[in-house]
This record gives sequence, structure tokens and C-alpha cells, in this order.
Amino acid sequence: MCLIALAIGQRPDCPLLLAANRDEYWQRPTLPLAAWQLDNGLTVYGGRDLLAGGTWLGFSAAGRVALLTNVRDGQPEKAARSRGELVTRWLAGPPPQTEPPSPEALGLPVGAAQTLPFGPQAWHDLQTLLQQTDPSAYGGFNLVLGDCVSGHWFWLSNRPRHLERNEASASPLPLNLPRDFLPPGWCGAALPPGVYGLSNAALDSPWPKLLRLKSALAAALQEPALPLPPTALAPERWQTLLLEALLDRRPAPDDRLPATGVPLELERLLSSPFVCIPQHGYGTRSTLIARWLRPSAASSRLEVQEWTHRPPAPVPAIQTTSLTAAPTLQNPAPQPHANPRAPHPSPLTQSGYSSLCISMWGMPTSS
Repeated sequence: MCLIALAIGQRPDCPLLLAANRDEYWQRPTLPLAAWQLDNGLTVYGGRDLLAGGTWLGFSAAGRVALLTNVRDGQPEKAARSRGELVTRWLAGPPPQTEPPSPEALGLPVGAAQTLPFGPQAWHDLQTLLQQTDPSAYGGFNLVLGDCVSGHWFWLSNRPRHLERNEASASPLPLNLPRDFLPPGWCGAALPPGVYGLSNAALDSPWPKLLRLKSALAAALQEPALPLPPTALAPERWQTLLLEALLDRRPAPDDRLPATGVPLELERLLSSPFVCIPQHGYGTRSTLIARWLRPSAASSRLEVQEWTHRPPAPVPAIQTTSLTAAPTLQNPAPQPHANPRAPHPSPLTQSGYSSLCISMWGMPTSS
């Protein structure tokens, strides 16, 4: 996943609105949006990486959300583990019927629950994930974890939040984690209600394509919520605003490009919200929008839509899994010269479509 914007707690009737593009090599085997089961039997909703078994974005039946992007630094990565397993580990949640631990059981002083930016169960689960995970075993990543039942959200990364060129306006992170909460090698923050964005740098790095999508998300939040779910053939205006931003193929001007360590021409190609780089066998594989609707205290519905995009044919066989240098192609097809700023037809005309609607999602269950 390479581009995400999400609005947390910005509307009582829509506590979560999310828009995302996933960029990946076209040859990496992937399943589209669907319901599937984790090893512990819990149902999750999302796409699935068939190469490593994890996912880049998913929702659990218990109301958890996890989102993943890679961090691009221009260096080839040889990581021992797949980043997608971090998503499924959070979605798996605590064992069924687990009672939330008390602050005292977690080694916190009496009364600490009132001062934490999240509750005891979220504290425990996040602490367990951090303590049981070696961040150096993974390539650079951003991980946003949410629990919609309790309303707790976190951002985690295994890369420090250095300000790059053009990042002087990056949003300040809330300093809301207790001292020594993050083990060595981790960076992160608890996220209060707000509008956030991720691409292939730290949270809310002001890359042009991320600012474009966050602006569209803010506009979509101003649209009235309609009782009927949107469809691929008759989109609502809020959905159109998001899709126009997600499908935008226009690159950023050179003076606004980030400096991530890749060659300048590649930086240009990666700067548009919708990426298509046939010479690298790489591009935007899927587009997803989701909203969690809460029209009343007794009603809840999660709507998720995904468009899976087909690559230009034929897809070249690639000998490398790094975008830090031009790959070696086997019998590459000739690529016509194209003006990157010229308008493109909408890729949705050639895209697959999947949708899910889960009633009573994110609602506390009675014992």
C-alpha cells in the first residue's frame, strides 16, 4: 500500500472514512477484497498477498483496522520477514472472551487508566505487539492500527521521522505516549480524532499526492451521508471526490518532489496518486474506499469497495524486486512514448470490482 488518507472521529454518523491505493509489482500474486479467516479462525475483510500470506489493509469482524505502507529510502531491502504479517497480527486481536487487563496488572500505577491516551486492552495488545516484534526484521514500514470498538488508534514505524526536503510543514506528532513505552527501534504515537495521511514516508509527510488525497477526503466529509450504499455504476458525490483523487495520474512538479534516494525520473513516476510504470512491471494494483456509518447508537454498518486494476499487456518478467534502479527485463515489450501530464482514460473501465457491507460492525458484543 502506498497512499492512504483516513478521517477518524470527524463525524458522529461516519466515525471512519478511508481512501487508499495499493502499489505493487504486477507479478506478485494477490487476491482481491473478500472475507477470509486468520489462523485463529477470526474473520477478516481485505485483500490478501498470496506470496507471503498477509495483507496491506484489513478489517476484523471484531472492529479492528490495520493499514500498512512501505517506507522508501532508495536502499535495497533484504528483510527476514514480511511486513504484511504485522497487519494480521493486530487484526487477530486478543483471544475470545479475554477480560481487559487492569492498569495494575500491566504494571501501571493506580488511576493511570484515566491518563492514558487509550484503554487497558488496547495498551496491553499494543505493548504485546511491540515487545514480541523485532522491528529490524522488516523493511521500512508505517503501520496504522485502530480499534473502532474502543476508539483507539496508533501509528507505528521502524524508521525515525526525519524531515526531508519539502517536509518543513509536516504535521507535528502528538506527544502522548508514556516515556519508555516504545522499545528501541520503534517510532510512533497514539492518534486522536483527525485527518491523517500516509504514503512512503512518515505519517503526514506533505507529499503532493498525499495532500491531494487528504484535501479530497476533507471535501468528502462535508457531503451529506445517504442511507443507501454507493455502487460502482452510480457513485455518490463523496465517492466521486475520492476516486478522482485516487485515480489522478498527474505527476508532481519537480520542485515539489520528495527526495527518497531513487533516481529523479523514477521519483517523478512515483509522484502521482495513481502509478503506472510498465517498464518496471509496477503500478497501482487496487483502489479502496471504506466508510463506517453510525446513524444511531444502535446501528452500525461498514461499507468497503475495491477496484482491482489490470496491468498493461504484456507484463514484463522482472529480475529484481527493488525500485532503486532500473530492472532487468526478459523480452520487454516496446513502450510508446507518453506525455505524463496528458489526460488518461479512467482505469475503472478495465478494473475488477468487489464490495462488502457488514452490518453492526464495530459494535460492542454482549457477554
